[in-house]
Amino acid sequence: MAIRRLVIPMLASAALAAQAYAQAPLGPRPLPPGARPAAPAAPPGPVALDRVVAVVNDEALTQYEMNEQKRVLLQQLRESRLQPPAPDVLDKQVIERLITERALLQFAKDTGIRVDDTTVERTILRIAQENKLTPEEFRRVLDREGIAYAKYREDVRRELTVQRLRDREVDSRIFVSDAEVDQHLATVASQAGGENEYLLAHILVRVPEQSSPEQIEQRRARAEEALARVRAGTAFAQVAATYSDATDAQQGGNLGWRTPARMPSVFVDPVRGLKKGEASAVLRSPAGFHIVQLADERSRNQATVVQQTRVRHILVKVNELTSENEARAKIDRIRERIEGGAKFEDLARVNSEDASSARGGDLGWISPNDTVPDFERAMAQLKPNELSAPVRTPFGWHLLQVLERREQDVSRDRTRDQARLALRQRKADEQFQEFVRQTRDRAYVEIKADER
Repeated sequence: MAIRRLVIPMLASAALAAQAYAQAPLGPRPLPPGARPAAPAAPPGPVALDRVVAVVNDEALTQYEMNEQKRVLLQQLRESRLQPPAPDVLDKQVIERLITERALLQFAKDTGIRVDDTTVERTILRIAQENKLTPEEFRRVLDREGIAYAKYREDVRRELTVQRLRDREVDSRIFVSDAEVDQHLATVASQAGGENEYLLAHILVRVPEQSSPEQIEQRRARAEEALARVRAGTAFAQVAATYSDATDAQQGGNLGWRTPARMPSVFVDPVRGLKKGEASAVLRSPAGFHIVQLADERSRNQATVVQQTRVRHILVKVNELTSENEARAKIDRIRERIEGGAKFEDLARVNSEDASSARGGDLGWISPNDTVPDFERAMAQLKPNELSAPVRTPFGWHLLQVLERREQDVSRDRTRDQARLALRQRKADEQFQEFVRQTRDRAYVEIKADER
């Protein structure tokens, strides 16, 4: 049974966060449905002394860590039916990935980011629930797959740490103005066929900051060599696995479906000029040299009519100040008062720990996928003016009341929301990649020669 590794909890309506890790270069990646975690290591033989392969600031990276990372990446390549790169190339990819991860985690620690044990355990519990497993069953599956629970916990902790670092240093500082949205939509409207989505893959040959002209030319030559192999007929995914410095290299460089607003700026014009299956020329950005391939294309020009629900709610949060039992008891008392004749909106103003409390809990018109799944399922089961039973979501305990429903064409509003989201995500992706690069370049790194 394949275990889903980690999905950060979030409000679906805060769509800007929905793909926050789409290009995250580090941490344990969620496993796709049907995939299997990395196979357990072979039975131990004689144990050799571990050795230091690199020093990042004041911390050592060991051969054991490098071997474990290689084992995982090789398993991913086998699952994707991709030929692994040459051993020396794979070693360079793995050690660079570990160095970058360690530099980011050190920065997070030095600037006060901590993920406590309670948060880690709650996240693992939610992962187990999403896999329809009890905690005990979840541990047994990990054991069968050769994944030590203690290591799994630390993988989750590291991913949460990097996510919090990105949220603080990048995502929270991104702003998209109405003028930017208007300009983007005007540009889209002027193009034949409107805004399409493109299924992309890419290769990145990274250029370190402050590289000499000779080093830059060496990196350009490597990118041109990769492009020559693509144009000679080698599968793009295979070339990406061998040449790309991006951490999605072992997934064939897959970027998924992107609108132009969600592409790196340097990709936009070249992609529009490509036919399906074609790869671009070598492109230059501050990060290095890129090759992008257009795998498929689809139109987004169609009306969007959805059933909207006008709903109000009362939220009692579960946090370090209010325990699970206390929050449930409070929401039960509020429900009893409403059933006894008290007005929902009056109790919402006094008791709800949500920004909607000032409006009597009114959330306005909600479209599908605007809220977290537990909230949406409870809302869908209610008749107008019916009061829900207490509903648990990642944010705490809720009471819901549906006021009315309607069929609504949300094409215009959704188009603006999607444009804002896409622009914001593109800015966040580009700025996070730059933040990662700068953090890596600022770190003191010493790669040890093979002493064996």
